[in-house]
Amino acid sequence: MELWQEMLRASIDSGKDLVERFGFEKELAEKLNSLFHIRINPYYLSLIRYPGDPIWKQCIPDAEELLDDDSPLDPLNEEADSPVPSITHRYPDRVLFLTTSQCSMYCRFCTRKRKVGDSGKISMKYIQSGLDYIAAHPEIRDVILSGGDPLMLTDVMLEKIIAGLRAIPHIEIIRLGTKMPCVLPQRITPKLTKMLKKYHPIYVNTHFNHPWECTPEAKKACEMLADAGIPVGNQAVLMKDVNDNADVMLELHRKLLFMRVKPYYLYQADITKGANHFRTPVSVGLDIIDKMRGHTSGLAIPHYVIDAPGGGGKIPLLPQYVLGKNGNNIILRNYKYDIYQYPDVEEEEKKQAAQLEKKYMRKRKRPAHKKTYKPEQAQTDSVEVEKK
Repeated sequence: MELWQEMLRASIDSGKDLVERFGFEKELAEKLNSLFHIRINPYYLSLIRYPGDPIWKQCIPDAEELLDDDSPLDPLNEEADSPVPSITHRYPDRVLFLTTSQCSMYCRFCTRKRKVGDSGKISMKYIQSGLDYIAAHPEIRDVILSGGDPLMLTDVMLEKIIAGLRAIPHIEIIRLGTKMPCVLPQRITPKLTKMLKKYHPIYVNTHFNHPWECTPEAKKACEMLADAGIPVGNQAVLMKDVNDNADVMLELHRKLLFMRVKPYYLYQADITKGANHFRTPVSVGLDIIDKMRGHTSGLAIPHYVIDAPGGGGKIPLLPQYVLGKNGNNIILRNYKYDIYQYPDVEEEEKKQAAQLEKKYMRKRKRPAHKKTYKPEQAQTDSVEVEKK
């Protein structure tokens, strides 16, 4: 058994553990565990500095989870885009491939609570139907392995899935959506990276939310992936009292770059049952991005997005940098709120229309060459016609 597997065995994973380790009332602990499973491995537990800190809030259940009765279990309507149990096919050229229900740490803000931790809903028995669906749809070129966490699978099982995808001619990109570099970096081993190198191009999307997660162990795990030629991107979630602060976000994303991880997305928290206490106003996210811009490299600034409720997909949000127009000039502001005007290039169609209008107006100004009849001349002409 590998070290990461031994650490998983030592995880806090029951209501009883909450009572014994954190002093929860027994009834509350059982209710929280039944709502959404508990698992906190020893490594991630060791990052907690004090009760209620940003690490604690992400992994320790809270009574507020029980107060949220009205929010949907499937806020992104993934089930509507699921042609077979293991696949979500929302975008034209890529799919989400759910490979396992298990995670090494169950995030309390998880948007897929309805499935994660339930082996009856995400199971290995659905892997082949997922591969068959992908093989039957040549428009799919990009596959994201998710779950749960695909790195909860053994190297052997994971390789079978990846090799199965690589055998499909139209698959170009394989991505692993995994939180392991953050929550259990011991899972990233030389054996794993050696296997993954055989199936390039492979990408990893990981999930750091706070600077305290950027430990020497996490840095080593990310560097091992990068050294294996695997680009690593980060997808953070904006959460109240966890990272809803520009200084925290600046520190996090600077540290990620130093760990060779490229900031990718900053998600507005989804409207998920049992997780609404994590949500912040959208204005908070826009303000954070605004305060990051200019104060750190563009490499360190993620795309702030809302995954639209009901299945609308990711919608990017930006602070307002375009303030208006002055004639053909675009009025802009920079990160210091200095105002500038940029002379825009006139669109070709508008230019042609203006030229045509100018030409037409010149024609209209020319004198008309028409024969002018005097009234008496008109009468003479009429008489001559009658004579004929």
